[in-house]
Amino acid sequence: MGHSDGIIGLPLRLLAREIYDRVVAQKGAANVALVTGEEKITPPQASYFVCTVEAMPLDRGFQFVAIDEIQLAADPERGHVFTDRLLYARGKQETMFLGAETIRGWIKRLVPEAEFVSRDRFSQLTYKGPKKISRLPSRSAIVTFSTNDVYAIAELVRRQRGGAAVVMGSLSPRTRNAQVELYQSGDVDYLVATDAIGMGLNMDIDHVAFASTYKFDGVMSRSLSAGEMAQIAGRAGRHMNDGSFGVTANVQPLDEELIDQIEDHRFEPLKNLRWRSNELAFNTVRDLTRSLERPPTFGGLISPREPDDYQALKALSRDEEIQHYSRTPHKVRQLWQVCQIPDFRKTMHDVHIRLLKQIFINLQGPSGKLPTDWIAGHLNKLKRTDGDIDTLATRIAHVRTWTYISHVAEWVDDYKHWQDAARSIEDKLSDALHEQLTQRFVDRRTAVLVRKLKDSSQLEAVINEAGDVHVEGHFIGTLNGLRFASDMSVNSTEARTLKNIGNKTVAKEITGRAQQMALAEDNAFALNELGEISWNGMQVGRLLKGESVLKPKVTLLASEQLNGAPLEAANKRLAGWISQEVSKRLNPLVKLADLPLTGAARGIAFQVSENLGALPRFKLNDQIRILDKKDFGRLKFGGLRVGYEHVFMPLLLKPDPTALRCLLWAIHEERESIPALPPAGRVSFEVTERLPREYYLTAGYALFKNLAIRLDMLDRLAGLLRRASRGLLEPDTPAPEVKTAE
Repeated sequence: MGHSDGIIGLPLRLLAREIYDRVVAQKGAANVALVTGEEKITPPQASYFVCTVEAMPLDRGFQFVAIDEIQLAADPERGHVFTDRLLYARGKQETMFLGAETIRGWIKRLVPEAEFVSRDRFSQLTYKGPKKISRLPSRSAIVTFSTNDVYAIAELVRRQRGGAAVVMGSLSPRTRNAQVELYQSGDVDYLVATDAIGMGLNMDIDHVAFASTYKFDGVMSRSLSAGEMAQIAGRAGRHMNDGSFGVTANVQPLDEELIDQIEDHRFEPLKNLRWRSNELAFNTVRDLTRSLERPPTFGGLISPREPDDYQALKALSRDEEIQHYSRTPHKVRQLWQVCQIPDFRKTMHDVHIRLLKQIFINLQGPSGKLPTDWIAGHLNKLKRTDGDIDTLATRIAHVRTWTYISHVAEWVDDYKHWQDAARSIEDKLSDALHEQLTQRFVDRRTAVLVRKLKDSSQLEAVINEAGDVHVEGHFIGTLNGLRFASDMSVNSTEARTLKNIGNKTVAKEITGRAQQMALAEDNAFALNELGEISWNGMQVGRLLKGESVLKPKVTLLASEQLNGAPLEAANKRLAGWISQEVSKRLNPLVKLADLPLTGAARGIAFQVSENLGALPRFKLNDQIRILDKKDFGRLKFGGLRVGYEHVFMPLLLKPDPTALRCLLWAIHEERESIPALPPAGRVSFEVTERLPREYYLTAGYALFKNLAIRLDMLDRLAGLLRRASRGLLEPDTPAPEVKTAE
């Protein structure tokens, strides 16, 4: 900008808009023009022109001319345009070609008077190898080459790291800028992009990860060249900040030679440049076609892959109606102008050709203009801002076509009106697309939390009485006892991210609770009928099968960050409380083991204890027969009744010890579910749920088909029957009431 006027040609509309904004900031909007296929801002007094290479108005002389990324002269599709600028675009005072070292040889041959100035990269670029997407560092750009892959990766990043901005060449500048701002502002720490970031788009990227090293170039799927990879990888770092590049875990690691080429920026010189004649003949369509097909005469220059405009010309020239209207040089020139309308939609070639035909035929009307109603009809169909990402992107592509058309002043009446109308629709669609991209690929809650977690500052956490955990105003889960449950309304991958953040946030609270629990009084704990232990109403443990039925294993229910001394203290307190609870509620059974017994009596006490206080007598008859009176008396003193049919402890038939004994039996038997307790206080009941006989015995009942009779009542009944059989029963002795099953 040291010249009085100048023009620069850039490879992308997005980049042209970015440079235009920078020049406007220095020179003022009145002095700067923007000229692309779809956008023309040309103030009357503009001295500085920022353009796409194809749209450069070279019929006007400039003191300074610059072409960026001149090495694109080798591009199969667009290279001929860059080669043309290399050959013919000259400033009155200075001409500058900006590009890669690979084109130095060609510039020497075609512009022998050129002087070369090299600018080495200030920062170092280092290969970091493969990494899973979930483990990529923040401020990373993930690069792939299809829209579907961009979407899939962005969704993955959203789930794992809170979100990503999306940049693709098909985005409008407005959408692109909004997405870039999303990244630059730090709202998200990741960018998922196509190779659109390889040119311009200087952002704060520390690492570039290739999620693919293949791209479809319009003809076939091929590997990226070393130069292409370097162009993209070079987005990392910039200026004085070192950068790195690598691949994602699903991509083969790069070979050493390729890594060295990228790190050292050392590539093979370009062998060929693309060329197409700019001396076009417009006498007839055939003459125009032949001039476009003229082969290059300079060694090493080769023809481009059939460009879209040439393909359109060939297709339209076969149409009889087109042939009828293109018989004069003026009409041939107009047809060629129509053929140069870009196919922004990139969907079906035939659809684009049909549109071009309609445009050309409409231009043959009396006014020589496109019908206003026809333009309005097409634009009105594109005004809707509803729909998904693909629908909005398709509408924008359609609008770009009409934006391009509106900038050909001789085609439309009131062209400024239609330029404004098309721009307004594109802006609204662009805003809607940005919103859709953000909604789909950014979870602001997780993004904020991930970013806060990365900071060294303490997270602001609030835990309410219900245990709900909020961090920075965002609900992330619930703290129940010593466990943190992340918000499971999100998918599982995102839940892991939130759980990690939540665990760190509530670590101090969980540790404090564990320390309080270790010092709590016995009455702060409770054991329910499912074997779950609570402390102050919060579940903190569960019983599992242990070394014996009276010594169940206690499992502490706590999040993984509880460890060390607080964990040991909490475990010890729960185990101690359960031991005391069993001793207190099953006191007769525990005391039985402590009696000074010997021989057969000790064996009987052990078996009764292992069977939770009740056994059929026939299992102990051999030991009962050899009991002496002293041991028999001690057993009786300990609360053991040696009945006619069973050996049991009457004090354990009460509801509370019965409930605990049934729970311990179910835990030791590792039952999937805890059986319901028999009806409290009933001496007998009808059995409707068939469970093991041992369960009913533990509950204090003997089972007779579908009738359960309480052991003490059965023993009393058995005693009465025995006395009656010996004639010892008084006639008025009442029999115990025992319900019979029908």
